[in-house]
Amino acid sequence: MDTQPYVLERDEGSAVWFLGCPTSVKATGAQTGGAFGLIEQELPPRFASPYHVHHREDETFYVLEGNLTFICGRRWTVGPGAYLFLPRNIPHGFKVEETGPAKILILVTPGGFEQFVLEMCAPAPAGPPDMQKLLAVAAQYGVDILGPLPE
Repeated sequence: MDTQPYVLERDEGSAVWFLGCPTSVKATGAQTGGAFGLIEQELPPRFASPYHVHHREDETFYVLEGNLTFICGRRWTVGPGAYLFLPRNIPHGFKVEETGPAKILILVTPGGFEQFVLEMCAPAPAGPPDMQKLLAVAAQYGVDILGPLPE
């Protein structure tokens, strides 16, 4: 695979809506020789990801704005500047606190999960995700959706 250097400015990248939230894919596995995918996501207050487990990649989060609670064997409530590493094969998820919106960077290693995001995305807000499609497409990318976040 022949990878090439490239640069994206602040508002550049594949701008889409994933799970009803503005999302920008900054790097794909194809662009990084399979090394990683990088996703930026803006999340409204009280947004919660499904509780899920990745079998192919590790997920690393960097919080740019807002306060979030992550669940991965235990709970962490973190704010801007926080870094979290969530290894594959461990169920996890997160929610945005009620104090305001959040913005995060998600680094997936190796690359590949960003293709799931692109496959599930919409060009504009489209309401709640089709859960049957979400479950089926997630399974194709080695992700099990376990349900809502545990309380």
